[in-house]
Amino acid sequence: SRFEWTTEWPERSKARDPRISNASKDRVAESMKVLIVRNNYNAKAIDASLMLAAFLGSQGIEVDLRDVGSMSTLSPCGGMAGVEAYGLAVVLGGDGTILRTARAVGTSGVPILGINFGNLGFLANPADEGVVPLVAAALADEAQREERTSLRVDVVCEGDEDEGDISLVDAGAHSYFALNEAAFTRGALGKIVSCKFSVSGEPVASMRGDGLVVATATGSTAYALSAGGPLVAPSFGGLVVVPIAPHTLRSRAVVTAPNDVVEVDLSDNPEGREVAVFLDGEQAVLETRPMRAIVRKNLEPTVLLRYKHPGFYAHASEVFF
Repeated sequence: SRFEWTTEWPERSKARDPRISNASKDRVAESMKVLIVRNNYNAKAIDASLMLAAFLGSQGIEVDLRDVGSMSTLSPCGGMAGVEAYGLAVVLGGDGTILRTARAVGTSGVPILGINFGNLGFLANPADEGVVPLVAAALADEAQREERTSLRVDVVCEGDEDEGDISLVDAGAHSYFALNEAAFTRGALGKIVSCKFSVSGEPVASMRGDGLVVATATGSTAYALSAGGPLVAPSFGGLVVVPIAPHTLRSRAVVTAPNDVVEVDLSDNPEGREVAVFLDGEQAVLETRPMRAIVRKNLEPTVLLRYKHPGFYAHASEVFF
């Protein structure tokens, strides 16, 4: 039975008492409840979510169980309504499920414990020890906190009120949160696109190609890496700008300072050469064509929890080398 967690434990997990201390339960009680987000297309993640919900309920902790498929694909920087009520977000899935949960959490600071039921799982903890011991460790403050930079992406579309002043963009309707990256790429027609980018007001490059990726350190191991960008330690607070298949031999990736703002100019593309905007791999639906975008880091970090993690360089060595 999927609920036999009280008697059947994996060998390596028996040393840990899965019961949560009263102090830990009090901390969670103060934060009201635990959010569980599961990949509802994965049978093992579904079974694990039911087992975990039963365990937390037996400890007197309120649980909000959600399928990742039912959650909003793109969220504003503030995250979903009422997110501050959660003391912990547990993600049962792969990196994609974690990215969608991070968008729901937004800049609230609610810590995210990812448990891998996907493929690569670079952002998640392995599920070898079982989900209950991992969550019990997180609630007992035995997991390591990693503060990750996230992005605020403001897109100015054709027809929007904008005179080039960055302060006007703050009131715009096209503001998005991303943990990995913002990508500005050729659209469905597949035609080459033109783009310029500047960093903190200083023009850097003008190019034609498949587009441009602006990534965080967390996203440096995702799309930006595939486009030829560097691996960046997750504690770094700056951004990484990487051209995608540029039509030049002089293209270079750029790593910015933590407080720099990257502005991407897409206005040179005519109507027949559309540009698509993607946030963490999901396309933003825009009523008119994008003319420019402002990418900057959010003031509040995204918090990921790690348990017995070997460290970034050891993990990168194992996965990428």
